[in-house]
Amino acid sequence: MAKYELKLPKMGESVAEATITNWLKKVGETIEAEEGVVEVATDKVDTEVISEVSGVLVEIRCQTDQVVKVGEVMAILEIEGGQEAKQETKTVVAAKEIEKEITEIKETTLQTESLNFEGSSSERFYSPLVKSIAKKEGISLQELEKIAGTGADNRVTKQDMLDYLENRAEASSGIQQNTMIQTPVMQTEISAERKSELIGKGNELIPMSRMGKLIAEHMTHSKHTSPHVQSFIEVDMTRVWNWRNKVKNAFEEREREKFTFTPIFMEAVAKALIEYPMMNISVEGSTIIKKKNINVGMATALPDGNLIVPVIKNADQLSLRGMAKVVNDLATRARAGQLAPDEVKDGTYTVTNIGSFGTLFGTPIINQPQVGILAVGAIQKVPAVIETPEGDVIGIRHKMILSHSYDHRVVNGALGGMFIQFIAKYLENWDINRQL
Repeated sequence: MAKYELKLPKMGESVAEATITNWLKKVGETIEAEEGVVEVATDKVDTEVISEVSGVLVEIRCQTDQVVKVGEVMAILEIEGGQEAKQETKTVVAAKEIEKEITEIKETTLQTESLNFEGSSSERFYSPLVKSIAKKEGISLQELEKIAGTGADNRVTKQDMLDYLENRAEASSGIQQNTMIQTPVMQTEISAERKSELIGKGNELIPMSRMGKLIAEHMTHSKHTSPHVQSFIEVDMTRVWNWRNKVKNAFEEREREKFTFTPIFMEAVAKALIEYPMMNISVEGSTIIKKKNINVGMATALPDGNLIVPVIKNADQLSLRGMAKVVNDLATRARAGQLAPDEVKDGTYTVTNIGSFGTLFGTPIINQPQVGILAVGAIQKVPAVIETPEGDVIGIRHKMILSHSYDHRVVNGALGGMFIQFIAKYLENWDINRQL
């Protein structure tokens, strides 16, 4: 019998580690190829790690809530001979990266074991490598406490330290930064004395979930990075409303799934991004990156009250029927926690349907590093003035409000306004004879 090492696979370009949330198999159980073994969570998505071979789980090396790095061995399987070669070729690069990281940590451990930052102590965890960088660069504990951590449980990573040092150096030399502004650290955990005081007054203390913390930090970072400006426009949705009522039953009977307004909104946004490509950008320092692909994020509410943004890749290349099927699939799997890491990355613009909760309009926060986000309000029946060749009349129309938030560093009011005006006109001039 041979051994197979189940390692944390690469989870995306920007993901270096993950937290184990649940083991799906126990020691001694048989595992089939392509079967899920363990659930892990990253700062972007929760997912399963599958085994590429069949075998028996003989050892679990990482426990629940433990943080593991890409390429780290999480478990050992006993397999039939001949299956291990496939794994070796796939993980050799990751193994080398981990070996390099371990060597780097070993070299710094002896230097940092006695490091106490001038006699002070902290409840926050810092790795030996982070402590070593802090000591070398003369960063005090007080200064280190202010650095936002992007690792699991807000831990400060090596990259966080390098980013912080780069920003600090540029600030001291008088160089203005447009991006890469240090995100304010969320307030640290309240003390035991404060908890006791609050509970004594009858308050209930509810710890934020891991995803809740990440969302809070991401939103704070966005507000700190981008000066938000909003534009609003009212849209007459009567033609779209009547057309959808005409075609939805046939679609649902044929496809066995719902046809909502969301794919219509996504199509309109994709068309607008083609017309106004300077909304399909991101910013790094003083450089504007004009994106080749149009990847529209779709903010989706989860059962636990949190939010996730699956991305419709190359949305401009989809038919409306194809868009509807992609929207339904992503929304269903998002709520079931079944999205893959790549399905929540590389978005270039985001849409959030606040109207599904009856909200008329809002001021959404930009999903960094994008420069714009559209909030779609509730569609309402309202009395409206209708222009006709015979004169103006009062009639009942279906209307909604679009709210557009955009990054005023690179998007001015003219572009922000023209962008949603294009979307409004696209919806108002909807072809009522269109086939779905």
